[in-house]
Amino acid sequence: MPSPSGSPNGLSANRVESGSPGDVLQLIRRGAATSRTDLARLTGLARSTISQRVDALIAHGLAVETDDGESTGGRPPKLLRLSTDDNVVLGVDLGATHCRLALMDIGGAVLAVREDPILISDGPDVVLGHVDRALHDLLESTGRPVETLRTIGIGVPGPVEFASGRLINPPIMPGWNEYAIPDFFTRRYDVRVLVDNDVNVLALGEQRLCYPDAQYLLFVKIGTGIGCGIIVDGRLHRGAQGSAGDIGHIRVSGHEEAACRCGNTACLEAVAGGGALAQRVTQLGYPAENGRAVVDLVAAGNVEALRLVRDAGRLIGEVLAGLVNFFNPETIVVGGVMARVHEQLLAGIREVIYRRSLPLATHDLEVLPSRSGEDAGVVGAGHLAIDHYLAPEYVNQALLR
Repeated sequence: MPSPSGSPNGLSANRVESGSPGDVLQLIRRGAATSRTDLARLTGLARSTISQRVDALIAHGLAVETDDGESTGGRPPKLLRLSTDDNVVLGVDLGATHCRLALMDIGGAVLAVREDPILISDGPDVVLGHVDRALHDLLESTGRPVETLRTIGIGVPGPVEFASGRLINPPIMPGWNEYAIPDFFTRRYDVRVLVDNDVNVLALGEQRLCYPDAQYLLFVKIGTGIGCGIIVDGRLHRGAQGSAGDIGHIRVSGHEEAACRCGNTACLEAVAGGGALAQRVTQLGYPAENGRAVVDLVAAGNVEALRLVRDAGRLIGEVLAGLVNFFNPETIVVGGVMARVHEQLLAGIREVIYRRSLPLATHDLEVLPSRSGEDAGVVGAGHLAIDHYLAPEYVNQALLR
């Protein structure tokens, strides 16, 4: 099995097709080719070779060929598309207090969504057992037998070693450290399981739902903590071990007294995260338990809360300005609970980014609030699963078995 961390999603416009069965499937998936004639033209392969590739994909249940084409005189052409009826994936978004699941076909269509309250602190056996039962309910409600399940994608609120699916010292997930989530499901199903941190699946969901043409995108989640999902060439970038984008622990000057849960001081999260803002506004005489309470104070017109949010935006903008100069994204999307006051927060972020970043890097840059809504996490987790299942190297290996 190829390493999930190296599996491309096949959606990049810059991809050069090699003509393998997996590459042929990518052309069909993208809609770039809807017939064998299209495939021969785009790949330069002989029609006999294309027929071999297509026949193998159909036999393996990955593609179907229908007589839906419009005739221009003579026999109507047969059209190719993904075989979606018998191929589904599960996307799972686990939060501190919720479990949201989406059953999707491999074309990306959402077949059913379900959300239940659950405490991540109850531990892996309780939480994943609930996911397992909910999966069966979704399959039954959509009339899909369990044999049609191909891959599971899971987003979790903690650091993940992506290659193994293990949680590494997750601060709000007691009992999950070093727990290999994929093993729970692979003991039950003959499927591959991919686990990533929540901000990465949010970034993927936002990109697929709202910015499908964006090749270079940053998704910044601002809640109790602060994290960043990175889209490069249309694909998630995780770094060597999966910790890329952990901007909440970048040091910000002038706040050396702020202690962070990571053991350092002056981390961005310890100064501008929702938890830090709640603590500061409480010290000013306006009790706030968490970032959501700070949002409520801003919505109620509390001047101190509004000032703190605007200042937090400027601090986040300082970090993002460095990323803009380094990475040159075309789009920055801000999500998370604190983004609900995006007018005040984004005003501070934009102010510093456009002042501190190079003009060429900000010429066409958009800094926007998240538009994907509550389904971004499960849709992103679902696409994580789809991208792996349809990756050319995985398809090529599957056809050899």
